[in-house]
Amino acid sequence: MSPRILVVYYSATGSVHRLAEAVAEGAESAGAEVRLRRVAELAPPEAIASNEDWAKHREDVDSVVDVATLDDLEWADGYAFGTPTRYGTPAAQLKQFIDSASSMWHAGKLSDKPVTTFVSSAEQHGGQESTIISLSNVFYHWGAVIVPLGYTDDVVYAAGGNPYGTSWPAGFPSSPPDEVTLSCARYQGARLARFARLLASERMELSGASEGSEMGDRVR
Repeated sequence: MSPRILVVYYSATGSVHRLAEAVAEGAESAGAEVRLRRVAELAPPEAIASNEDWAKHREDVDSVVDVATLDDLEWADGYAFGTPTRYGTPAAQLKQFIDSASSMWHAGKLSDKPVTTFVSSAEQHGGQESTIISLSNVFYHWGAVIVPLGYTDDVVYAAGGNPYGTSWPAGFPSSPPDEVTLSCARYQGARLARFARLLASERMELSGASEGSEMGDRVR
């Protein structure tokens, strides 16, 4: 079966957007059906207009990448979340989208699915790891299966050696990820797709077994 992967992200000036595209490319290369989605912008227009790169990125992607919905979360067998760091935590825009999924969490629709995270910050030590760990706290509550990069491939070392997830120090003003980092993001997407396929198959088997048991109960 082809696993369904949702790559959902927030990006102000484009670095995380490019990482998200690479994660999606990696998942597709591993046979996954992929939806690439951005979360809704919450910043006021005057704040966006004050930063030329921010304004240009919004203009470039607003008509190209759809805004994520809860239907996308329900559709997917696995998730990749991307965010810039904000004082060592995720951007408010991504957190707002995650917070809106509480009804799905209560219904158990987010459990037993693999999830991975990627980030960008201005500096290499600008909170990249703490941002990923902060997001992981959400996934513990979901009952999701966290899929880190680990030190599972040489590209992880080449891209900076962050075992938590692909991380890009964009600098200031922001610069796009280099090819090594994009290769790491593609590897991360392919790794997620592999786990999504395994877990989705297991969920289908368990669901079929449960339905068979219920049918047996009815005919006895």
